[in-house]
Amino acid sequence: MKSKMGVFLVFLFMFFPVLGCHAQDAAAPQAGEDKAKLVEQAETKEEPNTWDFGKIKKGSTEERQFIFKNETGRLLTVTGVNTSCGCTGSTIKDKTLVSGMSTEVAVKFNSKGYAVGPVTQNVYIANDDPLTPVIKFTVKIEVVE
Repeated sequence: MKSKMGVFLVFLFMFFPVLGCHAQDAAAPQAGEDKAKLVEQAETKEEPNTWDFGKIKKGSTEERQFIFKNETGRLLTVTGVNTSCGCTGSTIKDKTLVSGMSTEVAVKFNSKGYAVGPVTQNVYIANDDPLTPVIKFTVKIEVVE
């Protein structure tokens, strides 16, 4: 069973970046995604686990910081961070979070090759929670001239 989960996670992290570039993902939040939250002042209850990156000039690269909070009620170990496209990169400051602890997640987006308009990318945080081993966060970006 454990080796099947390992194979699944390897598959997940190898193929999501290839399939997600320039995609406009409108997927609904998955069950269990509320165990850890992306916290941002502008976050609304209508769009949990969503962060508005804001406007970015066409052809430029910018980075934003946001907060990932462990709300699982137990120690959480982050085992990896991945994104839906090579145009988006993400890193996490702390990989071991006690219950209630928050850490910074940096998201960098390169708008080169994108048309003016809305873009949606995803950040995937893999962890050791058996109920939610991968938590998906949606990042909304507006590319402008």
